[in-house]
Amino acid sequence: MDLTAAPLSRRFGAILVDWLLCLLISRAFADPVETPWLAPGLLLVVYGLFLGFFGQTLGMWLLRIRCVSMATGGPLGVPRALLRGVLLLLFVPALIMDKDGRGLHDKAAGSIVVTVTPAAS
Repeated sequence: MDLTAAPLSRRFGAILVDWLLCLLISRAFADPVETPWLAPGLLLVVYGLFLGFFGQTLGMWLLRIRCVSMATGGPLGVPRALLRGVLLLLFVPALIMDKDGRGLHDKAAGSIVVTVTPAAS
């Protein structure tokens, strides 16, 4: 598997889709003024489960990217996906990137976001 980082535009688009979905879902259950941490908490759960088991959230699937382990190229597992999610919610670690386009949240979790290539038929 080619572990070249996906373009920043796709990564930003995917998190935007995921964030908007979490806002809509959390708004259906509670007032965001009274429970401001519901949407970020939901995003953390989504990241923990979907990245942990499948390597993709809905936003990532739509934009054809995947978050994989640098060591194996497979899903991260729930603990590392949660670590990545917590650091992503802090926002600043995602802004500090290395030459390969990996943020501090990716480095801490041992992950990289790659472009999904269609399977040859």
